[in-house]
Amino acid sequence: MSTHKIAIVAMQGVQLLDVIGPSDVFAEANRQSGLGYYSVEVVSTSGSPVRGSSGLALIPDRLIDEEPSEVDTLLVAGDPLIQERPLTENLLRWVKQTSAKANRVGSVCSGAFVLGEAGLLTGKRATTHWSQASEFARRFPDVKLEPNRIFTKDGNVWTSAGVTAGIDLALAIVEQDLGLEIALRVARELVVFLKRPGGQTQFSTLLAGQMAQKTPIRAAQDFVADNLAADLTVAALAKRVGMSERNFSRQFKQEVGMTPADYVESMRLEAGRRLSEDTSIPLKRIAIDIGFSDDVAFRRSFARRFGTSPAAYRRSFGS
Repeated sequence: MSTHKIAIVAMQGVQLLDVIGPSDVFAEANRQSGLGYYSVEVVSTSGSPVRGSSGLALIPDRLIDEEPSEVDTLLVAGDPLIQERPLTENLLRWVKQTSAKANRVGSVCSGAFVLGEAGLLTGKRATTHWSQASEFARRFPDVKLEPNRIFTKDGNVWTSAGVTAGIDLALAIVEQDLGLEIALRVARELVVFLKRPGGQTQFSTLLAGQMAQKTPIRAAQDFVADNLAADLTVAALAKRVGMSERNFSRQFKQEVGMTPADYVESMRLEAGRRLSEDTSIPLKRIAIDIGFSDDVAFRRSFARRFGTSPAAYRRSFGS
């Protein structure tokens, strides 16, 4: 079996776990399989060493140059401040040229912004860190963003959610390359899920939806947060803030980045997630308290959003 070459791009300010997590998965896959299949190199964009967001330094294997690398898998690691740092033409050109020859292209966390700027996600399904999803959707409207996924695969393009989700993505790559048994051994050795239940939203305490700046919409958001069991239809919310339903819906979507109905459901499910995790309140009671008609509706919405049932989530994460 020939060596599979992986290049991980690390920018200054990189979240080091975005690099180290996948690297350790591939190294453990080599050990568990005994094949030495993966060869991983870290590629720097602007000098050596690379200073991570934590302040620790990482010594890359080499710098990006004008010639594309001959790699099988290209991964771009994230940077918590990527929205504030301009992406250089040299980086984007190198990523485009290298990806054209690679069998697989992917990103970890906010590294999806690099793939987006390079035009590699147009028309494809993708995900990124939940806290940057709204900005990503605004900047790349032609990408089919799936903000609640741990990782996505669309053809040969893979993207993962926040930070530790890079480990999930790497495990899925190992499973595809070397089979389920090796991937299970790696997950067991690293003490992680091979396929963890639910989506990335369950691991956040805030919603990806932004808070509005305009007073009436912000007032509606505040009312939703404090009255989840109330009538939160568009008609009721619009009347509360003195707006027509049409104008309220339009301004809400513009300000918040999602429809009023999606926002209400997200708020209710976030509350249900927290109550399922932090309390022993019966799930039927939680469903009513957060505004669902019954526990069946709660269970269906929860499974659609998080990919698991409230009961299964409580068993996995409840305190």
